[in-house]
Amino acid sequence: ALLEEEGAVDAIALDDGTDEDDDEEDGVIPEEKLYVDCPECVARRERHFVSIMNEFKYVRGTLSKLRKRDVVRALLQSPAATVSRRARDDIKAPFLREINDGGLSMLNELLLRFGAPGIKRVLDLCADRSRHPVAFYCTAGKDRTGMITAIILSVLGVPDEDIVEDYGLSANVYAEMNDHKAMVGALSQRSLDPKTFLGAPPQVMRDTLVALRENYGSVEGYLDWIGFDEVSREKLRRALLNP
Repeated sequence: ALLEEEGAVDAIALDDGTDEDDDEEDGVIPEEKLYVDCPECVARRERHFVSIMNEFKYVRGTLSKLRKRDVVRALLQSPAATVSRRARDDIKAPFLREINDGGLSMLNELLLRFGAPGIKRVLDLCADRSRHPVAFYCTAGKDRTGMITAIILSVLGVPDEDIVEDYGLSANVYAEMNDHKAMVGALSQRSLDPKTFLGAPPQVMRDTLVALRENYGSVEGYLDWIGFDEVSREKLRRALLNP
């Protein structure tokens, strides 16, 4: 609806990397396909699909946190997993335990680490004033979107507690979605705790910002690590703060 009503909006979908139907190069849908009813928008607006996190990255990140003995045990049991459901369950158990225990805080940590190229891409797009206004979004607008929003707000000088409060506004987003029951069922079926992953507790963002500084020194240190340097950050500030 936003794209139909506001033809001048660039859209950035924070994709999970699983859309097999998207065969466009570089994750960009040509404008002539997107704005079929808005000829004046062609040649100046795009829709970008940017992969931030997918299941492979999540499993890879979780694997890096498991105890070595759990990893070895999983490898030893892997041949039996092809014929035994019990063996498959035994292999998955330490992964699921780590994921549920880590919750959204661990998800955010993995987003920052394994989603770095995608995060930089989104920040570059947001810093390009010629693309404004711009909208970025994911499934519910609280995890991938919330992480990038937190980074942008921090670059703009917004205090941590205001960022935490802003994140907490998404606490009930899944409860308000039409497919809430389906999401709960899908998570439960995969032995993931819906109460852990469907919310947006303020403490999660508070812990995430603390962990970010512990791991990278500062928000600026993280952005330097992903290649979004001070020149880029100043460009982002000018694009968003100057009228």
